[in-house]
Amino acid sequence: MPFKTSRITATQLVVACLSACGGGSDAGLPKAPDIFSLTATEAAVMICNGSLSSVALTQAYIARAKARNDLNAFVTLDETGALSAARAADARRSAGQPCLPLQGVPLVVKDNIEAAGLPSTAGTPALKNYIPTADAPVLKKLRDAGAVILGKTNMHELAFGISGYNPAFNTSTNIGVRNAYDVSKMSGGSSAGSAVAIGSRMAPAALGTDTGGSVRLPCALNGCASLRPTLGRYSQVGIAPISHTRDTAGPMAVSFSDVELMDRVIAGGAAVSAADLRTVRVGVVAEFQTNMDADTRIAYDAAVAKLRTAGVTVVDVTMPNIMAINNDISFPVAFYEAFDDMVQYLANTNTGISIAQLVAGIVSPDVKGTYEAIVLPRKLPTAGGLIDNAPVYSAAISIHRPALVQLYADTFATHQLDALIFPTVPRVALPAGPDSSSPENFSTFIQNTDPGSNAGIPGIQIPIGLGASSRLPIGLELDGPSGSDRRLVSIGMAIEAVLGRIAPAR
Repeated sequence: MPFKTSRITATQLVVACLSACGGGSDAGLPKAPDIFSLTATEAAVMICNGSLSSVALTQAYIARAKARNDLNAFVTLDETGALSAARAADARRSAGQPCLPLQGVPLVVKDNIEAAGLPSTAGTPALKNYIPTADAPVLKKLRDAGAVILGKTNMHELAFGISGYNPAFNTSTNIGVRNAYDVSKMSGGSSAGSAVAIGSRMAPAALGTDTGGSVRLPCALNGCASLRPTLGRYSQVGIAPISHTRDTAGPMAVSFSDVELMDRVIAGGAAVSAADLRTVRVGVVAEFQTNMDADTRIAYDAAVAKLRTAGVTVVDVTMPNIMAINNDISFPVAFYEAFDDMVQYLANTNTGISIAQLVAGIVSPDVKGTYEAIVLPRKLPTAGGLIDNAPVYSAAISIHRPALVQLYADTFATHQLDALIFPTVPRVALPAGPDSSSPENFSTFIQNTDPGSNAGIPGIQIPIGLGASSRLPIGLELDGPSGSDRRLVSIGMAIEAVLGRIAPAR
């Protein structure tokens, strides 16, 4: 069924919707554009000017989601709630009220971000009955701006993995969230369903979360754009945590214009346009250029060459011991804070369960092993075995993280850089399976996204093409100085204009 339905065009889906909806206020509207090319920004304009109804567009995305249930992108598809919100958006337009920035535009939300009236599972069975009564503040900003919430997307269990291979919530016989471009491959994680929904055009945009790469990594593997904002730019209230030192929500979308719009809605500020690439200066660090497969190397080199031709200044820079410093922070902080932060979340949100009950319900072997052997006993794995994490964590927070933050600040200032540039992940998507999130794969796939996460700086992910051999998506990342989010987004818009958007999965 999935392969047959992939031949249905978005226009056919919309026409079917208009017929099913009985015409009404949508009758006589021009045919909706193909959802495979439509951006969230374009949809907002069309809904506002009356050339497209939110109901028709919402129904088309719902139909697409049902047609591609083989990807396991959703935990909850809220058809009733989404269509109700879409009708309200169309009624607002018909009444002549001022258009909201995202009025009537369908979005999806990662299932560790609380949405009022919908289960918030964080991808784990113990939370399947937890239904919050209010939106997380970051989601409320989008909803207040007029967004229609299609549902909650699947994810690597408790956001503790890079593959999206989660046995807990599946809408097909496949296990785990599958890659939008090849159902046999992993989606990437942990914001797996959000990225896959965009890549397969079940939605034009999404909200995810990122601890060490989780909005950038799956977007790299599924062909979407995303932003990890500066730490603290977005509220983390109402989001199931891993680490308060590292966690942030982040926008994911078809186009960088959509990322710009979502970031503006969430964080405020004026709109920005595409940067003049002749004013952009980026640095290349050797440590971020390693472990690339052939497809990634070819695509990355070609993208950088095009950017040079477009006027970007590219310089080689050194960041001494960058990976060693990062290693002294990464797992010690995530593993240690995962216990206290989750205990606090479970208590503050009245989930009715303890952390012991949460862990007992984990079904992903990689996540269960991590919680039972490392998180609960406050241990840290080393070459010599497990050790007490408390003193290592203390050193990470008081010594190593400040050193990393300073190293980034000095590098940007000394070389007058707008950003560092590198492949988001060094390899294309792996085959889906329980071993796709092995420790070795985990370390390789977060190699480039993790250091900036630990420094708390912003990073953007830009799709740059399909692998010459694999035909799987490949991504480019730029990490900028703390607080440079809007500048980075404007650069992303300009780069997208030069490189173009990759073809969606069909």
